Order: sequence, then C-alpha cells, then structure tokens
Amino acid sequence: MNPLVYIVDDDDAVRDSLSTLLDSVHIESRACASAREFLALYDPALPGCLVLDICMPGISGLELQEVLLTRGVCLPVIVITGHGNVQAAVQSMKLGAVDFIEKPFPHDHLVECIRKALDAGKGPHSLSAQQKEIMNRVSQLSPRELEVAKILITGSSSKVIARQLRISHRTVEVYRAKVMLKLRADSLCHLVRMMLMMKDRPAVADRSLFASDHDLT
Repeated sequence: MNPLVYIVDDDDAVRDSLSTLLDSVHIESRACASAREFLALYDPALPGCLVLDICMPGISGLELQEVLLTRGVCLPVIVITGHGNVQAAVQSMKLGAVDFIEKPFPHDHLVECIRKALDAGKGPHSLSAQQKEIMNRVSQLSPRELEVAKILITGSSSKVIARQLRISHRTVEVYRAKVMLKLRADSLCHLVRMMLMMKDRPAVADRSLFASDHDLT
C-alpha cells in the first residue's frame, strides 16, 4: 500500500505547486483547501503524512492538530507557514508535528522532510536514531551555551538574553552562533524542534537544557 501525503493549505497556488512537486518525485498526494475538507477526506487505513499550513481561516493548522490528537490519529505532521515564529513552532511541536518549515522553502528540503516523515511513520526506530544524533550534538555545548539555548527556545531576543544573563549583546550573539553551529540548526524553528525531541531524555534534562512547559508557552 503506497503512502499518501495530504496537503492542507487555503492557498490555491501553494496546493497546486506542492501537488505538482510531489507528483514529479512519484509521491501520491491529496490536496485540501481547509481542515474540514481534510477531515472529510482522511482515510486512517492509509499510511502517510500531513503537510499542513498553520494559518488558515476557519479551523487553523494548530486547531486541526488538536482535533487529530483528540481523535487519536497518529499521522506525522509537517507544518508550513509564512508567519513562522518560535511560539508557534513550540506549540505545533507539542501537538506532535515532526517538522516546522517557514515559507518560502526549497522544494527539495520539503521533499526530504516528507520522506523522513513517511519513514518515521513506519516504526519507532527512526525517531530513536534522530534523538541519539541530537544528543551527541547537545553534548558538545558548553554550560553557558546550554544556558543561552534554553532561553533561545522561549523566543527571547538577544537583547533580552543579554540583560537576563548580564552579559553583552555581542557575547550573546557569539553564543547563539555557536549553539546553531554545534547543533547544526538551520533556523530557530529547527532548533526548537530538536530540543523538543530531546526534552524527555534524562541525560539532557539533567543538564537543565530545557525550560518547563510553562516557560515555553
């Protein structure tokens, strides 16, 4: 049974573009203009994943994720948005998204994320391997870099972090660059995703990398 990728986006051009892209790489897809249309179309018997726009009229992407959780639907979700921010990324990841991508994005990057999501849906081993790799990267951070990373994922600016840690803005920027480099994060949303994946790992939690759930909201 071939996996099916659901595309849910209220923008006609985006849906057409993504459908054409997936067809070109031989990945079957179904495009929906709204969350309600998706819920009417979704077939839980088919393996696959969901590419979801976070900002839509009516039922938003985040609200759709909540609906899926309530219904016990275990479908890997890749969230895409033109209005991305750290808070939205954190909320989306907490609701189970496997990735968070900001528009505009390279098409090959989305295809790669979709392939990983489809693989992750086949079993738990893929996620475990990802967590192990991220733990290896986290172990390279110094205590101060960990401290900066912890505040970064709350969405605080470098100026706010500088005041909180009583260091210069320039020093924060240096630590921030080192965190992104060592963790190989290509964006702040990517950093958030990796950290949330590691949140329940005891070895990481002991180093106080993560803020509490209250702090991240």
